[in-house]
Amino acid sequence: MITEAKYRFRPANPMNLARYCLCNAGAEPGKRALELVGPAGTVLEHWTYQELTDKVLSVAAGLQDLGLLPGDRVLLRIGHSSDFPLCFFGAIAGGFVPVPASSLLTESEVTTICRDSGARLVLHDGQTTLPGETTAVIAGPDQIRELKGSKPGSFADVNENDPAFLIYTSGTSGTPKGVLHAHRAAKARQPMYAGWYGLRAEDRLLHAGAFNWTYTLGAGLMDPWANGATSLVYQGPREPQLWPGILEASNATLFAAVPSLYRRILKYGEIKKTSFPLLRHGLTAGEALAPAIYNAWRETTGRELYEALGMSEISTYISSSPATGVRPGSPGKPQPGRKVCVLNERTESAEEAVRGETGLLAVHKSEPGLMLRYWNREAETKSAFKGDWFLTGDRACWDEDGYIWYEGRADDLLNSFGYRVAPEEVERVLAGHPDVAEVAVAECTLKPGVSVITAFVVPVNAASFNENDLADYAAQVLAEYKRPKAYQCVLELPRTASGKVRRKNLTFQQ
Repeated sequence: MITEAKYRFRPANPMNLARYCLCNAGAEPGKRALELVGPAGTVLEHWTYQELTDKVLSVAAGLQDLGLLPGDRVLLRIGHSSDFPLCFFGAIAGGFVPVPASSLLTESEVTTICRDSGARLVLHDGQTTLPGETTAVIAGPDQIRELKGSKPGSFADVNENDPAFLIYTSGTSGTPKGVLHAHRAAKARQPMYAGWYGLRAEDRLLHAGAFNWTYTLGAGLMDPWANGATSLVYQGPREPQLWPGILEASNATLFAAVPSLYRRILKYGEIKKTSFPLLRHGLTAGEALAPAIYNAWRETTGRELYEALGMSEISTYISSSPATGVRPGSPGKPQPGRKVCVLNERTESAEEAVRGETGLLAVHKSEPGLMLRYWNREAETKSAFKGDWFLTGDRACWDEDGYIWYEGRADDLLNSFGYRVAPEEVERVLAGHPDVAEVAVAECTLKPGVSVITAFVVPVNAASFNENDLADYAAQVLAEYKRPKAYQCVLELPRTASGKVRRKNLTFQQ
């Protein structure tokens, strides 16, 4: 028992995120909502909508019986098992705020998040690293089992603007920061249904990510359930050559993954146009999709690959889709209903940039999917806005047809002879070369006082790769100061657990 406080909360405009996802679509109670699939597509575990809802409400009731107060944070230290979504949605259903965290985090990383979030309870599976010194109550596998065994209660009557979940950015540098989302965030995902997925109630969406990744929680669970579809989440070995068989045996109609996994599947898997016949198309997010990967996937499988651009603060808001044609190299257009703008980065006021000019990509503050705030960072929350616009931190430009062209992070610019260069701009050009599978650009020190833009290339064929050919190709498109002055072949690019390239880990080998 954490406290003796009774649970009393009656807002004027109730909306519970968990109820919206599990009950909004009106799916038949006996329809399968979730399948955990293993190697060769074997169903390891399955849950109907009724079973899932009952168990989520059991967890909610169990947490309420512990004496948690509305809005209390619950840190989840649970690996890749169904306990993760049960505890995540169970906490939300009960009016509490789950804090999902990767199972790969170290003790110091977990301790930082636990302290910063002020978590009162830590739920763990006995296999993940726990925080160090903490005042939070630690509850292990036995306690989770007891929570799931509680008598199902009811969804807490929380307000759509009340806190629903708190996620921490990957923090490739510095201290991770918490991003607090409201219950309304689930309903605000509606533009993605047609604007990215082309999602239908009869779909079976297979997500390649782990449960504790927010990409999986949103695209892999929230959205399929809110549409009455079936979510498929893989549990087993991650070798890329296994995925074609998993896709086919699981009868997946949609597949969501990061671009680097699509590249590895193409490289190591046996695929032809008759493979996985039920798959309509693939979905990708988490990093920029190189045109070479897109073209190779389309030519090999005969299926489309739809990209989305998003961030922890709002999830995806720009994408291609069955209704929005793909333009390789661009993540697409703003999803229907989204209010997006490219602001002039040279003015203090929120002035729109000229079409075709690179500026700061921004989302209007009225967007319901926008975070409530950065946790415990009032000044940083305030500085993230320019007038009525939330600054995403990304640089981009519109083309004449309304497609967005991503130009990288505003705080990730390279310095070349006094010029500021966006690494993504250089990467997009180099990725267009047929011999390049993947590429990342960083500023590297060759010797004291000498730093140059360096391209780290994963070639299609290392034996035949010629860096001079790539340099000549870059010279045709890029200004001299933007061109890499050094090239290095690598087997793979260093990435975070969520698939983002770690540019700080790129080191030039003399």
